Formats: sequence, C-alpha cells, structure tokens
Amino acid sequence: MKAIHVQAPGLFTTVQDLGREGFGPLGVSASGSADPISLRIGNRLVGNPENAAALEMTLLGGAFVFPDGATLALCGSDFGATLDHVPVDPWISFEARSGQTLRLGPTRSGARSYLCVQGGIAVKPFLGSASTHTLSGLGGLEGRPLRKGDVLSIASASQVHHRKRVSLQMLSRLLPRKILRCTPGPQSEWFPESSQYLFYSSIYIVAEESNRMGLRVHGPSIPASSGSQMITEGVSLGAIQVPGDGLPIILFVEQQTTGGYPKIANVISADLPSVGQLRPRDEIHFGRVTLEAARSLLREQEELLASPELIQE
Repeated sequence: MKAIHVQAPGLFTTVQDLGREGFGPLGVSASGSADPISLRIGNRLVGNPENAAALEMTLLGGAFVFPDGATLALCGSDFGATLDHVPVDPWISFEARSGQTLRLGPTRSGARSYLCVQGGIAVKPFLGSASTHTLSGLGGLEGRPLRKGDVLSIASASQVHHRKRVSLQMLSRLLPRKILRCTPGPQSEWFPESSQYLFYSSIYIVAEESNRMGLRVHGPSIPASSGSQMITEGVSLGAIQVPGDGLPIILFVEQQTTGGYPKIANVISADLPSVGQLRPRDEIHFGRVTLEAARSLLREQEELLASPELIQE
C-alpha cells in the first residue's frame, strides 16, 4: 500500500472527508471539510468519489514525501506548492514520482488548501466518516492534527492517471465570497429592525480566535430586545448566534450541537464553503435572502459541480 510520510505537518493539517451527518442528537457535530467544494473538486480530479478522505491544511501548508509516488491534486487556496522545488498549480491533477516531496508554504489567498490523493487517505472510520473532530479527539489520524513523522496510508486505486484540470471559467462561479448570504434565524424577531439593519449593513472583521468550531467577528454590537432569554436548543451549521456582548459568532463544522444564545440569521448552504476560506482579519458582510432564494442558489451550485464541463482533460 502506498503511503504519505509527513516531513512537516504545517500549522494545522487534518484528515477530512465530507463529515458524519445524523449524529447531532448524540452531541456529535458533522465535522468534515471546511470547504467541501474544494474537496469534492479535488477528489474528482484524481478519480476518487467526492467523499474520499484528503488532507485539509490551514493557513500554512506542510511537506509530504511519497516513497512510492502518487496521483495528486491541490484545491482551495493557493499555498505556493512545489514538487521537488518545481511550482505546482492548484486545480489540476499531477503525478508525484517515487521519493518526491511536495512542499507548501503560507497561504496566498484564503484559509485552506486540500491535498487529494488518488485512492484517498486510509484511516479507520468513526461513525462512518474519516473526518477529524479535534475538539473531541475522534476520527482521522488518532483524532488530532498531523505531526512530523506521521505516516498515512493511501487506499488502493486501479485508475490510470489522465491529467485533468478545472475549467477556470466555471471555477470563477464557485470561488469564495466575502458577502455571506443569510436567511432569518429562529430568533430573528427578537432583534428590532434597527438591530437587523445594523447587522446587515455593517462590515465585520474575522477575529484571530476563530476556528473550525466557530468564527467570531469584530464590529458593531447587535442589541437584542431587552429581557430576551431562551433555553438551550439545537443549533444548525452556519447559525449566527448573538451572545451577551452583541458580537456575532458563526457556528461552523465542529460546532456544539446545542446553544442558548439567540440566532439572528443562518448562513445559507451555498455560502458555507466561503466561511471555510475566511482568514483572521478578513472583512465580511452579511446579506439577507429568502428561503426560496437560498434553495435556488444551492441548486445552481450543485448543477455547476455536477457539470461534465467543470473538469477538463
């Protein structure tokens, strides 16, 4: 079985697939790729099912040796990758020969890059998924980020590699956004119209303490109606909570499954991959859309991802 030797792990590199759905009642959030669009496209480039496990790198990439070679693709943010010091472009499949080293540096664009390998990363699944949930120490490789000296097995694959690339014209319609479109949250009526106007018209800055559990932002404080209190209830991926200080928190892929703060809005499914590419100090806006528009935008995105014209040989 082929393998990946971790020469340098990068800042925060984990094994991720598309997550483990359906275990919220047990207190286990879905986890999975922070930018599932990049993961899905990367897997298609190397001939994998879209849900195959890959490496998710955050802000700073690592160095990986392929003793027996591998077919690879890098998707998501540009981390300035080189293969034995020769530059490698993202959004294209390529071959690493036996003994070659892939090195990635600091991000040049968004927050995360995905290293997809033909066959996928072979780790023991937890609740049907290979995804790492670092807060609980479950899934992936021992439930943790990679370390120097780790060895990852690559699942066997029978496909012959044909060089593939993503249509840049179509990719431009899938790239991350800084205006996050939202539908009203379950407690949106708790916020007076003036608070909602402030929320949707303001610029927010992604805070340094943001992570896969949630993104905190700095900006105008959003007041709720005085005396509004609620009991803890289930929360959804992309819910935007407003705690006592009035500064919104976007719940993300390793979110807690319940929460007791009112939710003014929810990021639509089509824009959740954009949340995964936000870096500390990025500026963002929130935009309001209807549920019907949210469904239409997701349907349009899925049609683009399924298009045979997206991947070119």
